[in-house]
Amino acid sequence: MSKVFAYITAADMKEAENIGMALVENNLAACVNAFENMTAMFMWKGRMETAKEVVLLAKTREELKDRLVEKVLEVHSYECPCVVFVPIVGGHGEFLDWIDAETRKSL
Repeated sequence: MSKVFAYITAADMKEAENIGMALVENNLAACVNAFENMTAMFMWKGRMETAKEVVLLAKTREELKDRLVEKVLEVHSYECPCVVFVPIVGGHGEFLDWIDAETRKSL
């Protein structure tokens, strides 16, 4: 089973914790890390914007991507939240097995 990181941004730590807990509690991610105080610079509706955000990095299986996106959209405050995936290529075998074990419970 292929593993991926889900890269997600949130408005603040409270929202990041809500998203992270929803993903872990529903076995859609084995673990979620939250990185505070990131600065985002982006175009939105024709205007340059900057904002402080929290970045989430969730460890999951590739086959759960669609369900993970659905869950994020359920609890996220943004009109168009960032949820993208990056493949995990190799790593510590026991850790990768742990991701499988924790997310297999979602089936």
